[in-house]
Order: sequence, then C-alpha cells, then structure tokens
Amino acid sequence: MERAGIVGVGQTVYERRKEDTFAELVFEASTKALADAGVGIEAIDNIITVSNDFWDGRTISSMAIQDAAGSWDRDISTVEGDGIFGALYGMMRTLSGSFDTTLVVAHVKGSEGNMNMITNSMFDPIYQRHLGPDATSTAALQARVYMEKTGATEKDFAKVSVKNHGNGVKNPFAQIKKKITIKDVMESRKIADPLKLYDCSPISDGAAAIILSTEKGLKRFKKDPVWILGVGHCSDSYNLGYRDLAWPRALDAAAQKAYKMAGIKNPLKDLDVVELYDAYSYMELLWYEGLGLAPRGKGAELIRSGATGMKGELPVNPSGGVLSAHPVLVAGLARLIEATLQVRGEAGTRQIKGAKKALAHGINGPCGQAHGVFVIGA
Repeated sequence: MERAGIVGVGQTVYERRKEDTFAELVFEASTKALADAGVGIEAIDNIITVSNDFWDGRTISSMAIQDAAGSWDRDISTVEGDGIFGALYGMMRTLSGSFDTTLVVAHVKGSEGNMNMITNSMFDPIYQRHLGPDATSTAALQARVYMEKTGATEKDFAKVSVKNHGNGVKNPFAQIKKKITIKDVMESRKIADPLKLYDCSPISDGAAAIILSTEKGLKRFKKDPVWILGVGHCSDSYNLGYRDLAWPRALDAAAQKAYKMAGIKNPLKDLDVVELYDAYSYMELLWYEGLGLAPRGKGAELIRSGATGMKGELPVNPSGGVLSAHPVLVAGLARLIEATLQVRGEAGTRQIKGAKKALAHGINGPCGQAHGVFVIGA
C-alpha cells in the first residue's frame, strides 16, 4: 500500500476568542497549514472538516466553514468528533486512490457553549440524561474507580497537572501558561470529587489543520513529509455500565493495531515522545496503561518515576497537553500537530532532543469511549 505523510500543519492560539467567527478560525488554521507546506489551495484535492452541531449551536455546522477551508470546486467530507478521527478519515480518503492530497481542519468555540449542558447530551435520553451526568461528573466517577482499583492517589493526579502545566509555559499556542505546585493543585477548589480545578482542562476556542499527501502527491510540496507509520482506532460500549472504567480496552486495542503497523515492540523504549489527550489529570495515568507505557494498574508508578517528564525516558505532553488548552474536537488534531513538530525538530523550546518517532492520541465520548492512535516518524 502507498504511504501517506503529513506535509503541512497549522494551528491558532488556543484561548477565549470571542471576537473571531468559526470561519475566521478555520481560515487562519488552513492558511497556516498551506503556508507551512509551501503551496496554495490549488494543490489540495480533498478536504475534511471536523465540527459538531452542539458546540457550534447550529445544524449542519460544517456548512458554515466550508468556504473558509477552501472547498470551492473540491471534494469535501465531514467528521463530527475529535480531530484525530478527522485525520484518520483524511488518511483513508488520501490512500483510497481517488485523491493525492487532503486538508483536514477542525474548529470549536467552547466559549460560546455550555460544556455541562452539551456533554450531558452524550448520554441516553431515556434513562440517564435527566440525572445530569456530563463530561466532568463522569470523569470524576472514572477517576474514583481508577483510584480504588489501582491505589493511585489525588497527589499522583496532581503530579500530572504540575508536569503538563509546567510544559505549557513553553508552548505559545497554550491557553494556560502557569507553573504550579502539588500544593496548588491539592488546595484548588473541588469541581467534582476527586477532581479539583487544576485537574481539569480549560474551555478553549481555536482551530487546527494538517495537510496529508501520498508519495505521488509529494512533488507538489517543498517540505519532506512526516510519515504515518501506524494507526489504530477502536470504540468501547456507549453505556458506562457496560465498561470497566479502570481499564481502557478500546485504547489498548487501538494502540496494538498502530504498534503492529509501525513495528513498535516496546513503546516505552521505541517511541521518543507522546502527545496524549489528558482532558483531566487522571486520564494521563490511565492512558499510560492503555498505550502499554506502564503495566495495567501501574500508571501512577510511571508518573512517580519521572520517566514522562521533559528530561525523562519518554516525555509525555511536552506541549502542555489538553490540560493547558482544550479546544474540544480540535485537541486530538493538535496532539498530532505537536507530534509532527517534534519529529521535524521544529517544536521550539518544547522540543525533545533527537525525537524521530512520536505517538499522537485522541478520544471521543465520555470517559474515553473511543480512541484514535497515530504513530509517526521521519
């Protein structure tokens, strides 16, 4: 099978951008990706947009930004979910034989929505929704289950928050740039027990875009590609009661697919950097286990060891992760962009020296119902 590579990336600053429209955010990210690739929109055969009617506050939300993405006289398709799944769909269409190049762009304006109300709509309308569950309250439930089954503590979660917020200081795109201590995390106000303010990601606005190309299409671009070496995706049961919330079996399945394609035998040793979706601090420990970076039930031991710090054995979220900026729908694509910058050696002060192989991860649904994993390399 022909290979697909990433030849251009672009992202906005993630912050409360109330003065900007959806289309302006999409245009900014798309034009940055085109400029990064050294081409105009005429070099793009196919476009994938990522949006959500609930977050945009309108039906067929993708229609509002298609022209801003350069869709005139081009094939365009849409994904309603995290940007990592938009990248996956874009890769599939690029490798289909119908297109040589694809632009994938995701956007959101979290500041214009009500996160609790919107994420409450994820749940079953007959039996669950009226009870009031949302992304944060169910995350707190998952965090508590994880603590009871593995012995992880609130201080272990705080270590993740301290690490990622500290890394975010070096990221010009991050919304929160703040060095904090474990004491700061532990003393911050409770949001949903056991999660506190600094355990939770902020509500952000922004957009991100990537350009994908087949080997045949590379002659259109100036930059060498970052190759997609392996991909995997998997979804678990919709009903939380049908899942073991302390074990992300869908992530395990997705990661194993990606590792097999990429020839990864020992991810802790074979990868140079990981960008994962840490909407809440405890998630990073749980995703360590699903990604095979730590044995099952031992994610807390990995953060305690310092192995995932900037100077550790395998740095995780040198960008500051989602805890430093959480544009819903965009965040997974942002992880892929950050991983691409690391492999290129263009991540600035957050660069991991010698990074040649990276993993990017995104999620959909409550408590990590669905996972997408990319392994990329030079």
